[in-house]
Amino acid sequence: MTGHPAHHHQEAGGLPVDVLLPAVLVMLLTGGYVLLTVRARRRNAQAGWGRWRTGWFLGGCGLLAAGLLPPIAPWAHGDFRGHMLQHLLIGMYAPLGLVLGAPVTLLLRNLPAEQGRRLTGLVRSRPVHVLVNPVTALTLSVGTLGLLYFTPLYNAMSASTGLHWLLHVHFLLAGCLFAYVIAGPDPAPTRPGVPVRLVVLGVAIAAHAVIAQLMYGGFGINIHAPIDQVQGGAQIMYYGGDVAELLLAVALVETWRPQPSARRAPRPRRGADTTRPAVL
Repeated sequence: MTGHPAHHHQEAGGLPVDVLLPAVLVMLLTGGYVLLTVRARRRNAQAGWGRWRTGWFLGGCGLLAAGLLPPIAPWAHGDFRGHMLQHLLIGMYAPLGLVLGAPVTLLLRNLPAEQGRRLTGLVRSRPVHVLVNPVTALTLSVGTLGLLYFTPLYNAMSASTGLHWLLHVHFLLAGCLFAYVIAGPDPAPTRPGVPVRLVVLGVAIAAHAVIAQLMYGGFGINIHAPIDQVQGGAQIMYYGGDVAELLLAVALVETWRPQPSARRAPRPRRGADTTRPAVL
């Protein structure tokens, strides 16, 4: 039997709380972004706000809703394969859409100048520098998977509704952080060059593959679930993770804009006077 808890479905307005709450949160997230895009277009009709950005963000909200609401959420409560699909939606696919929507840039366009400077100062602060370091993002997004599935943490989470929702929050925030560091269009204070980010993404791909293979083979895992569910979850993680990371790689390459090389200064003619400045 899988260790997921039997959640208490308290009714609120005819809907269970664990359905109503995430639905309201996703609606607020979606509505807030749409409102900011409308205000940005009104403030600057020429610049406006890109439809692709809006589409990416709304797509991310849709994927987040799919992971948190029926039919996937109830399946995840009783089947490890559902848990893994939920993990991919909340922690990899939805964050990519949300980050590509450039929410920080959109917020800066709507804030008054003083508040915008405060937000910019926060982005440039030292704690944020540490947080957006690729190693930190990699550890929080991929490194914690080993802690989750190879220690008793997953089973403890399965027995506690509070820990279960904390895990969702961690998946979402860590996934957004990693996508932002690797390919986010929003400004980052210390984002490294594209080659470094490609290396970090390659490490993440390799780590996901190793964890999935160990899980499929049953080596060192600590998951109280039937073998077929664990192996099915490992396959979902292996193939679904590859697709998500491929999309992230495409988004990263799209941000690569090589700087045009400067024109070389013409060589002086043989015998010309090089001590006098050239006339422009």
